[in-house]
Amino acid sequence: MDNKYLQTKSHPLLNLNHPILVKMKKKELSAKDKKLKIRLEKGIQDQDPPLYSRWRRLNRLLPSDPRCTTCMVPFEGPGGKLFEVVFNQKRSTLNPLMCNKCEEIGRRLDFGAEAEMSMLFADIRGSTPLAESMSPIEFKELIHRFYNETTHVLVHSYAIIDKLIGDEVTGYFIPTFVGGKDYAQRAVKAAQDILQVTGHANPEGPWAPVGVGVHTGTAYFGSVSSSDGLVELTALGDAVNTASRLASQAAAGEVVLSESTVRKADLETTNMERRTLELKGKSEPMNVWVLQVGNIIAAKELE
Repeated sequence: MDNKYLQTKSHPLLNLNHPILVKMKKKELSAKDKKLKIRLEKGIQDQDPPLYSRWRRLNRLLPSDPRCTTCMVPFEGPGGKLFEVVFNQKRSTLNPLMCNKCEEIGRRLDFGAEAEMSMLFADIRGSTPLAESMSPIEFKELIHRFYNETTHVLVHSYAIIDKLIGDEVTGYFIPTFVGGKDYAQRAVKAAQDILQVTGHANPEGPWAPVGVGVHTGTAYFGSVSSSDGLVELTALGDAVNTASRLASQAAAGEVVLSESTVRKADLETTNMERRTLELKGKSEPMNVWVLQVGNIIAAKELE
């Protein structure tokens, strides 16, 4: 390369803001994609149930699990084979929780919006001493079973599953995806079901000691991409952090509910314990309600 190019920022290889590189970094959306992005973001923000929920419910009827946590397209069984052969729709190689079509849309459109939602965090309590009492293979099998049981509950509750990290799972109950205004109630029901499937109602005790936290509030939800092309649909904001903190305060067999969740779900608190918690990163104490596994709330009939 000529030395004069090393002495100026006018050369396109040296100027990162040069129009050529800007165009290479971010391709302009087509008119069709712009309309789709607007529709997606408006649906999330306006809490418009028909936009996503109808086809998610239809896809859920097709066998079988596991399936895309965004659109409910199955990855296995006859349904999975149908979508793969006819629509070339299958599990993403970058994100195993999503199908390749949802992953591609999230990467291409980079959409997102603020929305009110209920956020559920569930994790295994005392996982460090639990791991010490098992062989690595045994602990791996425990975590694998925990993921399978909890994600099955969340997927069939119409939650969007964010991540599987270590000993924790996260699910977001968003009106647009859930299909109605009962998203907080569905989150509480899913929390109860998670305690059930992990054995907390069994006389001999749970096979995995799990605590759950549920909070309802406003957060940003949308696609987040990394430089290597990995795409996730995730939620960000203080409300998400609060839900995570509530889960960390839940003992095995407990569901810790924020007051906003109790109000939104219209729950009867007679069988719940009231606590005031000091949460990490919060300047003020937070009042919560605690649901014990032995005091399961009678849930209203859900579709």
